[in-house]
Amino acid sequence: MPETSAFLLTCDLCDAHESLLAQGSLRVLPPVFLSFGAKTQFAGPAATLRLFEDNGMVRSTLETAGQGRVLVIDGGGSLRCALVGGNLAVLAEKNGWAGIIVHGCVRDTAEINACQIGVRALAAMPVRSVKKGGGEAEVTVTIAGVRIAPGQWIYADADGVLVADQALHT
Repeated sequence: MPETSAFLLTCDLCDAHESLLAQGSLRVLPPVFLSFGAKTQFAGPAATLRLFEDNGMVRSTLETAGQGRVLVIDGGGSLRCALVGGNLAVLAEKNGWAGIIVHGCVRDTAEINACQIGVRALAAMPVRSVKKGGGEAEVTVTIAGVRIAPGQWIYADADGVLVADQALHT
């Protein structure tokens, strides 16, 4: 992850790549995500999960080396339970994940906010999920109408979250 001063800001990326926005190879997630974690800016290639109210695969994925990737979790937008909590945020930080995008909820927000990782989620919810391990990994997901495939680039900061088909430069 680049230092904050070298980070590619989402506004600058949108300005520099208007043609990619127009053709759809640069997409913007709707502004429905709240920011958690000590890192307000993060970027990296996407690793994807599709699951529903079951975070077993989230744990097993975050137990692997993140290598600067961003875990994108399509939790179906459920607001009934949390898919990421403080323990998983610590695990993500320890294993080198750049960030986590959750189309669903998080919990233990004070613990998440103490971690040097960026997290975006729809809301906080104190109820934990089941842990059966169901779901799919490394599949194309659609979050809030935006398609995200494994390996595509995620850029997140205070202004929003971008999904790019390839790494971008300004």
